[in-house]
Amino acid sequence: AVAILTDLGTPCLIHQPSYNIINRWVERDGLLDTLDDLGVGSIVFTPLAQGMLTGKYLDGIPESSRAAQGKSLSRDWLTDEMVRRLNGLNEIAQARGQSLAQMAIAWVLRGNVTTALIGASKVSQIEDCAGALQNLSFSEEELRAIDDLADADGDVNLWSQSSEGV
Repeated sequence: AVAILTDLGTPCLIHQPSYNIINRWVERDGLLDTLDDLGVGSIVFTPLAQGMLTGKYLDGIPESSRAAQGKSLSRDWLTDEMVRRLNGLNEIAQARGQSLAQMAIAWVLRGNVTTALIGASKVSQIEDCAGALQNLSFSEEELRAIDDLADADGDVNLWSQSSEGV
């Protein structure tokens, strides 16, 4: 696609994949490396995994949440194991002085990811997410701990699942 666009005089500057701490298909299939090789940036969507990485589900499924209402997030994703992993990620975030959402955004903005698209229904959510910019660096120990919690059973690719009708 990049070559075709370039031949047409319209260079490809950015690609928009779904990507977050618990959805890393772009790492596994080499997309991030390919984009880097081609000089194409990445503007990721679902950096908060439809709210799973916001702290909203640390104690279960709130009645007013997407998962409770069946809106773009199935209850099936929020298994006891997933909630345990989310709580572990939250502990890492707290140790960094961040909310889980802030750490998730800081994490996704590593490498050639230029922008993380967020959806917010409240001003406070935007303010919280913007706080990610206060601490964008990670120690190797933090990254290993995040990897250990995030990668237990493969990707939580919510976009892929919803587009396949699963």
